[in-house]
Amino acid sequence: MEEKKYNKILTVILIIVVIAICIIIGFWIYDAIHRHNLNAGLNEAVDEFDNLIINNNNNNENQVEDENIVGLEINVNDIQNTGTSGGGGRGTVARQTYKGFAVVGKIEIPAIKVNYPVLDRATDPSMKVSVGVLYGVGLNKVGNTVIAGHNYRNGTFFSKNKNLKNGDLIYITDLNGTRIKYTIYNIYHTSSSDFDYAARDTAGKREVSLTTCTDDVNARLVIWAKED
Repeated sequence: MEEKKYNKILTVILIIVVIAICIIIGFWIYDAIHRHNLNAGLNEAVDEFDNLIINNNNNNENQVEDENIVGLEINVNDIQNTGTSGGGGRGTVARQTYKGFAVVGKIEIPAIKVNYPVLDRATDPSMKVSVGVLYGVGLNKVGNTVIAGHNYRNGTFFSKNKNLKNGDLIYITDLNGTRIKYTIYNIYHTSSSDFDYAARDTAGKREVSLTTCTDDVNARLVIWAKED
């Protein structure tokens, strides 16, 4: 009788262990699929951004050529004609959206293999799909621009920022296709209520600040980088 009772207890324990293992495996598979799909979407967004920049540059180059041709014709024929360059205007760029948010640039951090589109805002919904501008003058403009990203356990977004060190490089590409190299020079932890760094004086330099939460979510990891 006691042996049957003991066997039943072992059977129940075994069933619980098997269920727990299945749940863990299922969660791991789900997380792996989610991470794969997320990275695939981000890679596609970056490729789309790169192609957009190439197309914008080609369109602007073609427009310059057309303007030069018109100017040549005017000089040859000695004709006064204004407004011949046509509509749109040089410097106009096509826009891209990702998951419903406007893309304003791209960030690359080679040391931790980051290559993400930068969204125009850093809100709870937007930061679930990429990194975004939290504050500042705008990408690659004189002054400081803060880019925020989540610190997820699956290694995406800014979860590997803790591995960065002074001297590591950050590359920011804006909508004009300008790609600027920034060098990290300050890394520290601060409270979530500290935002003094955002409006700091950059002495006429272009700078970026990266911000994310620490692993224990009790503080913020802030990284400063300046244009070389």
